[in-house]
Amino acid sequence: MRQIPRSQEPELRGAADGAGGLPGQNLSRLTSGEQVRLYLRRLIFDGVLRQGQRVPQDAVARALGVSRIPVREALIALEREGWITIIAHRGAFVNALDASSVHDHYELYGLFYGFAVRRAVERQGAELGERLAPLQKELAAAGDPEALQELSARFHRLIVEAAQSPRLRNMLKQMTGIVPGNFFELVPGVQAVEKRGTAAIVRAVRKADAQAAEREYVAMLRSQGDLVVELFRGRGMFERPDAEAAPASP
Repeated sequence: MRQIPRSQEPELRGAADGAGGLPGQNLSRLTSGEQVRLYLRRLIFDGVLRQGQRVPQDAVARALGVSRIPVREALIALEREGWITIIAHRGAFVNALDASSVHDHYELYGLFYGFAVRRAVERQGAELGERLAPLQKELAAAGDPEALQELSARFHRLIVEAAQSPRLRNMLKQMTGIVPGNFFELVPGVQAVEKRGTAAIVRAVRKADAQAAEREYVAMLRSQGDLVVELFRGRGMFERPDAEAAPASP
């Protein structure tokens, strides 16, 4: 993601009256900072906050019923993730998102999870496949996006745990999903990719073929990245406004 031109600050309808007019979801189980971070990413995803626009921090705080402190925490985290640029004494501005950034995100996921499954197979052998197979069978039969998301999380978590790599777990914790909300509900075609991909991974693991399992993980996540790019392009998230670029300093 790169810095993009700045335009006028958006008007968040109903922000002074709570969450009216703003897209959102059940955030009650998250910390205040996590709520704000997910909420802002959703505003960008839904087109309420566009590229180059200033993030209206007070309106966001009122919409979620939080103070400015978790909003600032969320903005710092979002800047690290590349979603925004913070300019001293000027505010926080939404960065441009391009297809290459999205592809890179999923390529990195593929590298991390590919490494995880390779290590897991090296350490646990084909026995890991017997543990994964019943879970993958449930995943393949799931039709509800919520159930599929839960089963998918359990599948990938089992592999990461089997890799027995604290460094890998810490690296994955630092990565956040690029699609806010339920991935399997929002991204067309991704359910089929997940089901085919996890089935191929299990087949390779049951053969104790660590390299094949790694390749299948990379291929699955690369395909998911392609679908996310299609979704973002269709939503106009890669468009750049014709406006003067935001200055790098006040």
